[in-house]
Amino acid sequence: MAPLGFLASGVFCDIKRLGTGKGSQKGRKRDLALIVSEVPATVAGMFTTNQVCAAPVKVCAQRVKAGTAQAIVVNSGNANACTGRQGMKDALEMTAVAAKLLHMPVRHVLVGSTGRIGVTMPMENVWSGISEAVALLDHSSARADHAAEAIMTSDTRPKQIAVEFELGGKKARIGGICKGAGMIQPGMSATGRCPAARPLHATMLCFLTTDAAIEATALQAALQEAVARSFNRITVDGDMSTNDTVLVLANGLAGNSRFTIHGSRFTILQSALNHVCLELAKMIVRDGEGVHRVVTVRVNGAKSVADADAAARAVANSALVKTSWHGGDPNWGRIMDALGYSPATVVEENVEIGYGAMNGKKILWSLKHGQPAKATFAELCRAVAPDEFELHINLNLGKASAVMYAADLTEAYVEFNKGDVTDPATLGG
Repeated sequence: MAPLGFLASGVFCDIKRLGTGKGSQKGRKRDLALIVSEVPATVAGMFTTNQVCAAPVKVCAQRVKAGTAQAIVVNSGNANACTGRQGMKDALEMTAVAAKLLHMPVRHVLVGSTGRIGVTMPMENVWSGISEAVALLDHSSARADHAAEAIMTSDTRPKQIAVEFELGGKKARIGGICKGAGMIQPGMSATGRCPAARPLHATMLCFLTTDAAIEATALQAALQEAVARSFNRITVDGDMSTNDTVLVLANGLAGNSRFTIHGSRFTILQSALNHVCLELAKMIVRDGEGVHRVVTVRVNGAKSVADADAAARAVANSALVKTSWHGGDPNWGRIMDALGYSPATVVEENVEIGYGAMNGKKILWSLKHGQPAKATFAELCRAVAPDEFELHINLNLGKASAVMYAADLTEAYVEFNKGDVTDPATLGG
């Protein structure tokens, strides 16, 4: 089911340096990935809106504007962020080395990094890694697995998916890999700037490939919509990374006629891309650092989309709410508190709060019109006991809605991230 005409590989080249802090205890985990299209491909991208962004993000945001790319080289273990001129030089050199070995224009090579911030890249290791990765490029699922492993940092498992669909009488496919477990609350845009007129939708990286033929402007529009519904709707700890990036390459080898943003073919591709991105985004939340429970926060009845988004994010990122989820405590008071301090318009007497099973229709209300409902405490505890459940919030002030896919906050998260100055092996995520 993998898209036609794409090769991948993943290798170990000791980018983090074994024995130099947290993450290096994973041993010879692959840490450099290469994804290559057999032919030049249409490209689109979405990038972090953090005002401090890594060198690879700056390189990609500029090159994606041209609309064509053919390869992506990615490393884990080092974010190449806050590394100044040297960091930019190293990011550009990564693309130049890959381009030379792959015999393609350097402008067609994109770059991504994830890992520790503020450390310069060990370029000799990177050079050897790229060389080995080029030699190992293959169409096989094993090589794709290696690439998925190579982009991981604090992830406990690789994340990948592929789907097949019909496009203009031709079979087309979309596949993707992603990484992310901590420093997760992406807010990405096409330019890296957060649009003021519309609320958007350890580092998360996602690399998508499709053999569909599509115009660059249409691909960018489809990716922007898919990201708004998925990666920009998740939070583990409320921290936006310096490196968040989603890239998609479309090489056209499915054989369908190239299409634009109008018509049924675009709608079909949009639906497939939405599905792939949302499934990958949910994988990130489920694999969040120390995560025990995953909660879908659904806000309805807001005065505006901006209000619905603000209310959902306030609840999803509240440390008090998240710790109560971990403890299995259906504490609606903490939820009301988060709603009240959010920028959203909230009228206490109108608010309803309830719980339901994932994708279920029945809601057990804990709060109706700002007052406790008839559900017993035991019933509410059973509702929040599963590893995944839905939190329903109705503000009863309008018709706007929003959703966030959130995680609880656990002792394990704190233990993983706190470090210990007396033990260097615990430092440097």
